[in-house]
Amino acid sequence: MNRRRWLLQIGALGVLTWRGARAADASDSAAAIRAGWQRFLPANHGLSLDLTPIKRPLKDWQAELPGDSYAVLFEEATEPPGSSGYNHEKRPGVFVCRACQLPLFTSEMKFESGTGWPSFFSSIPGHLATRRDFKIFIPRTEYHCVRCGGHQGHVFDDGPAPTHERWCNNGVALRFLPRDG
Repeated sequence: MNRRRWLLQIGALGVLTWRGARAADASDSAAAIRAGWQRFLPANHGLSLDLTPIKRPLKDWQAELPGDSYAVLFEEATEPPGSSGYNHEKRPGVFVCRACQLPLFTSEMKFESGTGWPSFFSSIPGHLATRRDFKIFIPRTEYHCVRCGGHQGHVFDDGPAPTHERWCNNGVALRFLPRDG
């Protein structure tokens, strides 16, 4: 009886160790993806990677951006699901904020969520800020570009490994820059 209990405990310890190792591998994978984001930038991209907040009057952003982009970025509207061409974007490259051109995601972070909006399992570290949103009475986490403050979308905990996050973005709040082009 004691031998059986001992064998079960050893087996359980092995399973827990294996699951812990898999979680560590997934975490290492996400960290490597986040750390290597700059390899997706186009050559001679000319983008500023400065994270200093931009102070501009809303009327200047409104004059510069298409109406739907301005509504999402600075009035926190939402584009209709399935309306973004970026849902099917597969080329290597970076997704930048439509207003200030700060890189936010890479194509390696993108996945097909089936929601109708471009979705990512991680973001470029330090380029997005989050806050709680109660607009539909259910608490959600919304995220904004750290440089211009433009609303991008919401992050949920139902994404794929390695992070189990789904950064659900409005396509009109983004611009895609292919690495080779």
